Amino acid sequence: MPFEANEYVPPVVILAGGKGTRLRPYTTVLPKPLMPIGDMPILEIVLRQLSAAGFRDITLSVGYLASLLEAYFGDGGRWGLRLSYSREQEPLGTAAPLRLLPDPAGTLMVMNGDLLTDLDYVDLARFHRRKGAVVTVGLARKRVLIDLGVVDADERDAVIGYTEKPTLEYEVSMGIYMMEPEALGYLPAEGAFDLPDLVKALVADQRAVAAYRFGGQWLDIGRPDDCAQAIEVFEDQRAAFLPHGDA
Repeated sequence: MPFEANEYVPPVVILAGGKGTRLRPYTTVLPKPLMPIGDMPILEIVLRQLSAAGFRDITLSVGYLASLLEAYFGDGGRWGLRLSYSREQEPLGTAAPLRLLPDPAGTLMVMNGDLLTDLDYVDLARFHRRKGAVVTVGLARKRVLIDLGVVDADERDAVIGYTEKPTLEYEVSMGIYMMEPEALGYLPAEGAFDLPDLVKALVADQRAVAAYRFGGQWLDIGRPDDCAQAIEVFEDQRAAFLPHGDA
């Protein structure tokens, strides 16, 4: 559901500067946000979703192969967006690039540029506002198969349990955050700094950090098998990921 006419629409920073080393050799010549999922780059899917939700001001934080991203996405006008770019001259992690931006006037959304999800971004923004948090972290459930037998032994070296190839389930960060301008005050003045470091600093200072639990589709295309899965899911459920009329 798009924003209503009188709602504050947060600007968005999309982190698109990483080298995507786990996707080599593909990312040797292509930045990860340009990796094709079906017939379009993963970042184009994200931009189409944001535009349909009513977001307009988007900054791409770029570094590695930045010129290819700038050439493809331009000023964002194709999708009804006002797209700008922030270039990091050296790798700064996922949080420190925010230092390069003008101070935001209000709530800011920060997200990775390589996510395939059917998240309702407007609902996330409204949740953050209701919670009154300094930062809200989007969470998804991730199942992890341990492809080994897991043995429990006690302090007397006696085996007391044996589980063959268990599947564990965790709540993990989606790589999507809502944050207030004051959160940026926790960034160090220089050097690399990651978003998990920022969250941990806020928690250590007893600031309000909210968890938005999402139960829909979410895939991070960090590895070749993740990318292959995302392509399959997108092709099977294209209409779920693209705005009506774009599918």
